Amino acid sequence: MPKTTPPFRRTRAKHTKPRPANPKLVLLNKPYGVMSQFSGDPIEQTLKAYVPFKDVYPAGRLDKDSEGLLLLTNDGSLQDKIAHPKHKLVKTYWVQVEGEPTEQQLQQLMQGVELNDGMTRPAEAFRMPEPTNLWPRNPPIRERKSIPDSWICVRISEGRNRQVRRMTAAVGLPTLRLIRAAIGPWQLQTLQPGEWREVPPVW
Repeated sequence: MPKTTPPFRRTRAKHTKPRPANPKLVLLNKPYGVMSQFSGDPIEQTLKAYVPFKDVYPAGRLDKDSEGLLLLTNDGSLQDKIAHPKHKLVKTYWVQVEGEPTEQQLQQLMQGVELNDGMTRPAEAFRMPEPTNLWPRNPPIRERKSIPDSWICVRISEGRNRQVRRMTAAVGLPTLRLIRAAIGPWQLQTLQPGEWREVPPVW
């Protein structure tokens, strides 16, 4: 019998991107109104004005109208560990809300909130005093004199779009100001808006 040639099958080799020779991890206090990217519309403020390194990129994002800790790295493996939801890295937020939170509202945040993209994971949520040595926001928040405001601390292990703002709104506590204070073991500490520091890229 004549020999038959097996059909040709194209396979793709799995490539693992090598770690950079000089891995970097940069902690930035992202100011209000700055996009979490290095390029964009010329009228928008971007990270380019604050970070001197050309080879780093954000590990996760922070909304334009939110402030605080943003991690940047040139290490794809580390970026995945920080940003991918499967690792459930805890992020800590200081949230100024409109109104005085009740125990019921805090319990709702802790148990999980139903949003338009599904139920959130259980979170930590508790009252806190206004953070010490807090920088003024520019522009200032819009306050209503007839309604008090207060601060809560929220810790989540997800990274949905505008998640904390949507969670507080869902329980009747609109967010006035949102500051990310920590991502896993990395903390904002004394960094002022626009300031950065480089730390060992290990985790």
